[in-house]
Amino acid sequence: MARTEKVELTVLCLVYSENAYLLQDRVKEDWQGFTLPGGHVEIGESIVDAVIREMKEETGLTILNPRLCGVKQFPIQDGRYIVFLFSADEYEGELISSDEGDMHWIRKEELSNVNLVSNFNELLQVILNDNLNEFQYVIEDEQWKIVLK
Repeated sequence: MARTEKVELTVLCLVYSENAYLLQDRVKEDWQGFTLPGGHVEIGESIVDAVIREMKEETGLTILNPRLCGVKQFPIQDGRYIVFLFSADEYEGELISSDEGDMHWIRKEELSNVNLVSNFNELLQVILNDNLNEFQYVIEDEQWKIVLK
């Protein structure tokens, strides 16, 4: 049995203040709605460097001391897609938007009033709950199922 597989590495980051989350109103058709900013890890790039770079590119902010909070994963053809989930409440710079979507500070109590991506609440649970580490999509009976661990 092979012990290696094709893997696509990405990062997402929950940038937050006391009462609001920085969310991206994502425009790409594959995952539309309000979600966390992020992107791909470049070949040879450290995971931490990738999240800092992606936040700068998509938000204009330089995040400080990003904290790894968990992992999201799902199967892809011949392998898996892995998303390293970070949070950061320290940042500097001026907020911008990017081609990926417009950035908005959304108050926590207003989350139900915006069009969140389909798995946002489970993603947030893994990031905020110290007892959870993993968000995994598994396929059972040809249906995608979310498992939190």
